[in-house]
Amino acid sequence: MDLNDSASLAELMAGYRSTETGFRVPKDGWRICLAHEFKEKRKPFQAKDVSLSNIVEHIGLGVRYLKWWYKKTQVEKKAPFIDMFRALPLKQIYGVPLGGIGGGTITRGWKGEFCRWQLNPGMYHYKTVIADQFTVCLRRGDQTLYQQVLSTDRPHTLQGWNWGFCGEYAFYHALYPRAWSVYQLPGQNVTLTCRQVSPVIPHNYKDSSLPVAVFEWHIENKNDYALDVSIMFTMVNGSGHKDDKSGGHWNEPFHLEKEGERVSGVLLHHCTPVNPYTLCMAAREQSNREISHQTAFNPEGTCGALWNDLISDGTLGSPSGSSLPTRRGQRVAAALAAGCSVPPHGHNSVEFSLAWDMPKMTFGSREREHVRRYTRYYGTKGDAGPSISHYALTHYKEWEKMIEEWQTPILQNSSLPSWYKSALFNELYFVADGGTVWVELPEDSDISGGLRSKDGGLPGQPHIVKEYGRFAYLEGQEYRMYNTYDVHFYASFALIMLWPKLALSLQYDIAGSVVQHDPTERLNLMSGHCSPVKTRNVVPHDIGDPDDEPWLRVNAYMIHDTADWKDLNLKFVLHVYRDYHLTQDTQYLKDMWPICQAVMKTEMKFDKDGDGLIENSGYADQTYDGWSVTGPSAYCGGLWLASVCVMCKMARLLNSDSVYEYYQDVLKRGSEAFDKLLWNGNYYNYDSSGRSLSNSVMSDQCAGHWFLRASGLGDDDDDEFQVFPKHKVCSALQTVFRLNVMCFGDGQMGAVNGMRPEGMPDRSSVQSDEVWVGVVYGLAATMIHEGMLKEGLHTAEGCYRTVWEHLGMAFQTPEAYSEKGIYRSLAYMRPLSIWAMQLALDNLSTPTQTMG
Repeated sequence: MDLNDSASLAELMAGYRSTETGFRVPKDGWRICLAHEFKEKRKPFQAKDVSLSNIVEHIGLGVRYLKWWYKKTQVEKKAPFIDMFRALPLKQIYGVPLGGIGGGTITRGWKGEFCRWQLNPGMYHYKTVIADQFTVCLRRGDQTLYQQVLSTDRPHTLQGWNWGFCGEYAFYHALYPRAWSVYQLPGQNVTLTCRQVSPVIPHNYKDSSLPVAVFEWHIENKNDYALDVSIMFTMVNGSGHKDDKSGGHWNEPFHLEKEGERVSGVLLHHCTPVNPYTLCMAAREQSNREISHQTAFNPEGTCGALWNDLISDGTLGSPSGSSLPTRRGQRVAAALAAGCSVPPHGHNSVEFSLAWDMPKMTFGSREREHVRRYTRYYGTKGDAGPSISHYALTHYKEWEKMIEEWQTPILQNSSLPSWYKSALFNELYFVADGGTVWVELPEDSDISGGLRSKDGGLPGQPHIVKEYGRFAYLEGQEYRMYNTYDVHFYASFALIMLWPKLALSLQYDIAGSVVQHDPTERLNLMSGHCSPVKTRNVVPHDIGDPDDEPWLRVNAYMIHDTADWKDLNLKFVLHVYRDYHLTQDTQYLKDMWPICQAVMKTEMKFDKDGDGLIENSGYADQTYDGWSVTGPSAYCGGLWLASVCVMCKMARLLNSDSVYEYYQDVLKRGSEAFDKLLWNGNYYNYDSSGRSLSNSVMSDQCAGHWFLRASGLGDDDDDEFQVFPKHKVCSALQTVFRLNVMCFGDGQMGAVNGMRPEGMPDRSSVQSDEVWVGVVYGLAATMIHEGMLKEGLHTAEGCYRTVWEHLGMAFQTPEAYSEKGIYRSLAYMRPLSIWAMQLALDNLSTPTQTMG
């Protein structure tokens, strides 16, 4: 089904009453009329959604969590990294976030509102700041014909402004990292196209770090007479947070000329004691453009003076000098206007930028000061706003050229369905908007965890980390843990394919944490037992909570003992080889080899039966930690065999014959045991316990094989590194497609995690009857690797249509949704795994095959 012909897209655009298509708006992407209202209003997962049997089974966990939550929120006055009592409500408003990678983000909604703020690292503020707007003024001669805030809102504040633009005459189009807002001005024969550009550019490690975005306003005049057109940009000094009224904030105008190019605007200095920053509104000065400003205005009154200033002559008063610092309880805003003349039946444009400069930042514990990546080029003094804005306004067209060179081969591939093109690029928003931090490595830092190379560890400052910095992103905007490794296992495809140096840097950080040991006893909420915070030679669940101190205290997760994360060790080993295969970085492989051997040695203690297959007794697979497992399972057992396979491959590459022979023996015994215990003739059973639900069909049962195929292994042509027989993999995938996909949600909602062989969802746990979007994209990639192109695309399409077109979850793709009613964890890392689908498509031996 093609996006442009789909009934769901037609519904998103059903309210659009204009025929205007805007200036250079691409065909592919996510498009919605500003008058659209989503019919379905889903609720977040809550305690009432847990079945009685699950409540009884986990009552101890519930009591322990409640005690911990009370201590965290009421005693320590901190935000829990997972807050089960304050799940985010669904707001169907978000659009493409502004800004590059690692410097914070500001999200502009599809109706034009500035509505989601992540300036303090990893901490989100969900507030629509009503005064943050664009306004258009049309003049003919000395008369203003039309002045309108380009917003469909009708707020109770700023009553001196003309609100309520008719959404039926505007639409929004997203193709990350760009977005287009098209407005036909009713009765004026004028069409405006605002193109929003952020510097998110694959393999570019300088411009991609910049905290800035550009808005180019293209103006088309279809009248028989010329018009003078002004666009006014207004911004509050702040983000709608309570600290906007803390006092001491001030604004000042600026002008910067460099290399023959001039920009001017207003600096909004937000002077909080912790993590102060400066917003920078700027416009590009060119011939026949008139730039004017208002340094300060009160965004809480009627604000008629500012409105009348613009309406009188299309410009603002442009006072010189700075504003006075605000008093406590007072807010301040600024305005910037750019005007140009548009000839009859002609067009013209004006350009704005918005930058934010927070060069140094601390996390919640305030123990360390971190320096953001972009300061390598712009310094740490907090005065970079004008220079960043100047650079953005004079280079954004080069950014667009690089973005188009990257995206065009995929967009012009007529064999790829349009929904896929939209999903592939738009899901990438999380790389920047996942609470992402990208910081420089201090000169005195040692990331080795205390075990240096000569002792089987790492260099203190690996070249990759020293040159490209440290990178971290959250598991989700609601699940606030950095670099959650079991989820990164899926999401990492986006990084390794587009910013491989960041992917490798992250791996070095994880490797350094593996050798760390923290014997401090801590209560595990799931079991109620105490255990060490960090066990040596075990991969941590994550590297910390942004409300504490990431990189200093690993494993913020408090549900399980770190010693139980068997599959994290396996995923680390699989990561190492996959990353080497895609980058061919030999030094990286050599550095990681001793860490891989150490974690695999830890794993071997779980081979209790001596059959080369790890035992899962009493332990839930980490990724599916609400779904109990007894005995070897398809998921964890498959990951185990795949990791043993890549140990063999790496040993071959590094001429370690004894290690190769050892793991070849383990692989042989494990493969035989895996088939004997789990293969039932059609698919791999969920686990090997023989319980009534052991033969449930798990959608992710071929995860280990997926990673082998993504790493260039597991093909029938290479018997030495073939673990899972092709005919069995294909049979399992066909079973998953027939049951988990086609017997769920009328075959239109992706793949449910667990399905009974008789065609009913496995409802034995909270997670078994959910759809996990990122898992579905990985499943689809596995199908494509095995030549099941039609099935793979249909499976992934169900998720995209559900999330983006039916549920209104654009730019907040959740971890999970059920067939009816609820979702869980908005804005989640795992859906970045859609880039695994692109890798599989790139590897197809018959790339001209029709893809839907």
